[in-house]
Amino acid sequence: MLRGEGVYVANRPLENPAHLFFVRSTVAHAKIVGLDVSEAKTMPGVIDVLTNADLGLAPLPPNPPFYPAETARPVLADGVVRFVGEPIAIVLADSVYQAADAAEMVFVDYDFDDAIVAPSSSTGSPALFPGTESNAVFGLPPMEADFSGCDVVVEAEIVNQKVAPAPIENRAAAAEIVDGRLTFYTSAQGSHPAKEAIGKVLGLDADDIRVVVGDVGGGFGAKGGASPEELLTAAVAHRLQRPAIWEETRTENMTNMGHSRAQHQTITIGGDRDGNITAYKLGILADAGAYPALGGVLQVFTQMMVSGTYTATNIGFESSAVLTNTTPTGAYRGAGRPEATAAIERAVDMFAAEIGMDPVDVRRKNLIAPEAFPYTTPTGKVYDSGAYADALDKLVEVSDYAALRAEQQRRRDAGDSMLLGLGVSSYVEITAPMGGKDYGEVRLLDDGSILAITGSTPYGQGHLTAWAQIISERTGVPMDRIEVQFGDTDIVPEGGITGGSRSAQLAGSAMSNASNQLVTAAMQLAADRLEANVDDIVLDRENAVFHVAGTPAVSVDWTTIAESASTADQVLTFVSDLAEQEPTFPFGAHLAVVEVDSETGHVVLDRLIAVDDAGTLINPMLAAGQVHGGLAQGASQALYEEVLYDDDGNPLTTNFMDYAIPSAAEFPSFERHVMETPTPFNELGAKGIGESGTIGATPAVQNAVVDALGHLGVRHIDMPCTPLRVWDAIQNA
Repeated sequence: MLRGEGVYVANRPLENPAHLFFVRSTVAHAKIVGLDVSEAKTMPGVIDVLTNADLGLAPLPPNPPFYPAETARPVLADGVVRFVGEPIAIVLADSVYQAADAAEMVFVDYDFDDAIVAPSSSTGSPALFPGTESNAVFGLPPMEADFSGCDVVVEAEIVNQKVAPAPIENRAAAAEIVDGRLTFYTSAQGSHPAKEAIGKVLGLDADDIRVVVGDVGGGFGAKGGASPEELLTAAVAHRLQRPAIWEETRTENMTNMGHSRAQHQTITIGGDRDGNITAYKLGILADAGAYPALGGVLQVFTQMMVSGTYTATNIGFESSAVLTNTTPTGAYRGAGRPEATAAIERAVDMFAAEIGMDPVDVRRKNLIAPEAFPYTTPTGKVYDSGAYADALDKLVEVSDYAALRAEQQRRRDAGDSMLLGLGVSSYVEITAPMGGKDYGEVRLLDDGSILAITGSTPYGQGHLTAWAQIISERTGVPMDRIEVQFGDTDIVPEGGITGGSRSAQLAGSAMSNASNQLVTAAMQLAADRLEANVDDIVLDRENAVFHVAGTPAVSVDWTTIAESASTADQVLTFVSDLAEQEPTFPFGAHLAVVEVDSETGHVVLDRLIAVDDAGTLINPMLAAGQVHGGLAQGASQALYEEVLYDDDGNPLTTNFMDYAIPSAAEFPSFERHVMETPTPFNELGAKGIGESGTIGATPAVQNAVVDALGHLGVRHIDMPCTPLRVWDAIQNA
């Protein structure tokens, strides 16, 4: 990467490709009563202009399949547009600039309909899709909590705002016909799901499709499936029998790539004045966007983690996802779990403020004890292992919490306009939520090197390094003699989407399992070579040789093992048969220290301290990188990022001038402290680490901003805590 040798979709050498540019809806909700592409077809370099009628492709199957069939999304708008940016037609040209110019010449005549923008408006509005009874597309059976025995009950309406994933590399796709087969290149989190989608949409046999995922410039959950634009790129190449390529602009990305979070929450928390929390309920109204997709069901993960790190068993939950005339919502780093943590951590702080107790003391009083593990939550999840109080105590110690509180009080007493705020969060999250397995193959080559094939798809996590490290630790083969391949459906027989922080525990464990099988087979070959009993053979991993125990002078290396296997017509290729039945539950505690200018509302994040436990860390440096990225994204949601629409459904945050993406300059150097509480659920003892930072940081930073103003009577500020919102809170207080 640093040498500029990364291969992204846009780097693929295609011969004379057709460039796609999409004509997109400029209105949020309307019938298309006229579509004139004739002038666009006469523009220089234009190959063709295609509409839904030209392609004749069936709508995308509802995903998940239990959504109403009437809400299925057409690959191009079919008589109706339902959000600004929805693709209506494709302009194909010899260059992307010619295609963009020609797209300006496509005339669309609209018959405008009312747009539904706010989820609260959607519940009582006429159904957006004919044949459906309402705009509600998914909900979970309610759970009731009993607050009758509580001395103190606090209730609040809060917003976990809509955000955009905003990867550095926008979505991109390319396709060509190679030896009669469709070869498709995509920037995605998995090649096999894309292959399956292409086959369904184009009606092609699996053998006629090859999908290749190379380097990916960020995914964050939003590149989990094949978008309509990507599928249409494949359709164009197949139709023209000519290479085709599509790369979206930043504005297209901001208005079309799945937004996320987007939950309007009602939190109710109750307990006694000694700080014991005895009841909690979370209500959710989720924004599914214009076409229901993954975002509409993320409340399932929110429900799983609704009770957080706390012992209260009197838990309530209710939820509903509704349609609006905005960009469809999907997964984003944490995917439903950050929303659960944000809600309960805000609730605990409000409860602490109401009873006049320090929020750290309230948390410590209510945390699940180490001896309670494995711990079954009120929603039936089994937390594997944890030391929540230890994480909180470590956070208090390394931050010098008492000194920070003293400084906060000193500033308040002095009337200092630069107020100090401390925000704490205690979090637990679920990784590899559905359990399962990932493909892992290890093959000894003739020269003694190892080829590994993984079903995981790295897009910044460092899988190739980590998997080579696991294999090297088990075989002794140096990492530079281990090649890890991924992302090509012609090489990798099976695989899913890399997401949910599943890779270390599933794909990493698969690599470990396959490596162990290889070592076992090699032991027998070494025993035959050394004319010894296999039980007497040991593997000296430091020197990568096998020898009889106590006789290291006579040994067999991996090259000799490969020769022996070849002589015996034995193929030393092993595929993991490992499956993990249960998810794992990383945890931690975060503290944010902010300064708030009471005269302007401006917030500066001074410190962000993270104590994280993801079980056994395979590669601490890679783990640190994942935590750093998560902390930045979590803090950014708390302070800066928000997708906004006007009342007519026009997006107001369509580029980085309007949507606040922070740089490193906005953040302090993060302070990390590592704990390792291994999970018993996999042989590595590893839990996921990729989303933990996002889950713990967001409520910590939000709590810190509110805490800075607590003495003024401020009890809540919705995210993002912009200067205007903070200033308004001060004035209202």
